[in-house]
Parts: sequence; structure tokens; C-alpha cells
Amino acid sequence: MTRTRTALGALLASTLLALSACGGADPAMDASAERSATQPAEEATPAAADEAEQAAGGHGGGHDAEPARSKPLRAGETRTTIAMPGSYTPSAPYGTGTDDYRCFLLDPELERDAWLTGTQVLPGNPDVVHHVILFKVAPEQVAAAEAKDAADEDEGWTCFGGTGLDRFQSVDDAAWIGAWAPGSEESVVKPGFGTRLARGSRIVMQVHYNLLAGQEPDTSAAQLRLTPGTRPYEALSTMLLPAPVELPCREEYALGELCGRTAAVADVQERFGAEGNTANALHILCNTVPTPGEVQSCVRTVQEPMTIHGVAGHMHLLGREISVEVNPGTTRAQTILDIDVWDFDDQGGRPVSPIRLEPGDSVKVTCTHVQWLRDKLPAFEGQPDRYVVWGEGTTDEMCLGMLQVTRP
Repeated sequence: MTRTRTALGALLASTLLALSACGGADPAMDASAERSATQPAEEATPAAADEAEQAAGGHGGGHDAEPARSKPLRAGETRTTIAMPGSYTPSAPYGTGTDDYRCFLLDPELERDAWLTGTQVLPGNPDVVHHVILFKVAPEQVAAAEAKDAADEDEGWTCFGGTGLDRFQSVDDAAWIGAWAPGSEESVVKPGFGTRLARGSRIVMQVHYNLLAGQEPDTSAAQLRLTPGTRPYEALSTMLLPAPVELPCREEYALGELCGRTAAVADVQERFGAEGNTANALHILCNTVPTPGEVQSCVRTVQEPMTIHGVAGHMHLLGREISVEVNPGTTRAQTILDIDVWDFDDQGGRPVSPIRLEPGDSVKVTCTHVQWLRDKLPAFEGQPDRYVVWGEGTTDEMCLGMLQVTRP
């Protein structure tokens, strides 16, 4: 099972979430206090539907969210900007689909070890950038990354799932160091914490482009907060909590071409290659079997001591509710994330008071997805129901919880 779980990481590293959110939001960030929902509060009223279409207008052609202003540096911090070496015009890499995942190798020019204490992604063209995830590349991986970069005549390389540098990547200890998704702000971790970056490390910037918004060129960048590696900081890492998506078609569309699970999975595999296998692999990770329904969940058992410091969730446009619980079904049960009306444009993470977990404890992510949102959001205009499984695309779906943790 351990080998299976590490192999799954290579398929699941895209979400997200995004830790700043694809992908997801960085759990160390404060969530914005004032953002309007992109989804109606209830299904029934025409007025609510009209408001939803107006608020979610960006979903039909990207979005117009932009990062907030940088927060002041703290004592000893410096800010380094890393940017794509040139513009890139996205396209469907396999000739079909509406999404492009592209990885770019960036050099922060670290002459000595450092602590990363914050990130701010600067999407160059927010209309087409769905999310951005930053991955650390250890010095011993740099040569392989440079070779992968040089093998493609365009800027960067295709990278559905993860970066493609690791055959196996752990979902329990992901290589994510930050990211951007709609609603994200600059991520600044608590004093005394950081992500360790060794001298000579590089950064991979994975950009998910939404081709429904067009195929306009983009040059994205990121700002890194750095402090000297000699400081006695606690090292932060990311644990991913993915769950299956098994959303059936509504009854009136049940005879549709993609309303059977087999056809839907085959379609995802055609559009995303090997990463299309995630829909099935998740049931191995979660010890579940495919069962159609709006509500899906995954319970994971903790394998080593850790302390949770932040939490975030990630879904796409058909997401309605998401929650993350610690030790569910026990006297020590605690809900650390509970979003009852999902807002795709507000994926900011939430800091939590430290929660200590020991081996044998459990964490659970639960998501609700609904098909009727297709009738409300411009991104689905002209698209009939389909059986929805986990997929990398903007109009596919995900269910992902993310924990920011320290380990002893």
C-alpha cells in the first residue's frame, strides 16, 4: 500500500488545489473577509441564477482575479522574483481538450541554504491562468529538470499531474511550496516556520491554462520571501487529501454519450494521458469502490506524528460543499474546514490552532458536487451532463483537502 500511495502522488500533484489553492490555497494565508460567491445560494430562484451568472462571468472565459499587494517584509527577509524566461502560448498538448498544464524551470539563484517564508504568484494573464503551483527541485534533480526543459522546443514542458521529474511522489509529503488560484493572496507563514531550500535548488512553476478563455500568450512570475538557512526554524510540508469524484448525470440526461462511467473515464484518459487514471487510482488510496453520488469522501490514517497548522480545500465549478475533519466518528472528532457554499474565486487557505496527530489518527475530506450548476455557469454553456470523475480540466472536477504540517 505504501508504494501505491507514493505512486498516486504523481497523479495528484495537480490540484490544486493550489496552495496559495489547483489547485488550492496556501493554508498559512488569511482568507479574504469580503468576497462575493460565484454560486447561487439555492437552486430554485431565477433571480439567484441570474446573479450567479453575473458573478461567475469570468468562468466562461477564465477569471479576473489578481493577487493582492505584497505584505511588508519582516526582519531578515528578502524578496526574490522568479519569472518565466519568455512568453508561452497555451494549446491542447494531445490535440483535444480545453486545458494545458505547462511546467517552467526557474532559478532563484540560491548561493546558500535558505528558508522560504512566503510566496506570491503573479499570473501574467489571469484570463487564461486557472492556477499555478510552485514545486521545489532539489540540487540533485536539477540536471534532470534542465534536460526535460531542453527537450521541448517551446518554453517549458507538458506536465499534467506533477512535474514529471519524480516517478513516485508522496501525497503525505508533497513537494509543493506555494501557488496561486482565484482568491489567493500572498502567503506568509508564521514566524519561526519555513520550507527548507538547499543551495542550488530550483523551482518548477506549473501553470494550468484554461483554453476555454482562449489561447493568449502568458508570462507569469512569482515572488519568494527568503531568510538565511542558519535560522532555527521549524520545517513546513504539505499533506494532500484527495477523494474520488463520482457524480452521475441527471435522470433526463442519463442516455447521454458520456453519462456512463466507463466512457467518462476513457474521455479523461484521452485528454490527459496517464494522469487520466487518477479517477480509478483514488479508490485504491481511499479503500473505496466507485459509487455514483453527489457526496464523496476519503478517510486516511496518519502514519507518523505531525502537527497541523493550516488547511485548505480545492474543487472546480460543480463543487458545492467541502469539509475536512480530524478523527471523524470518535470522541475527539474536530472539523477544521467547513465550506457550505463553495466559491471557486475564494480559495484562500485558513490557519488553524496547532492540532497534534499521532500514528493511527485519521483525517477525512468530504465533497459535494452538483450537476444543476451547469445550468447556472457560463463555462458549461452548450455542454450536456456527463458522468463526472476526477479530471485535470477546468470543467472536470476534483475533491482535495490540503494540510500544512510540521513533523518532529
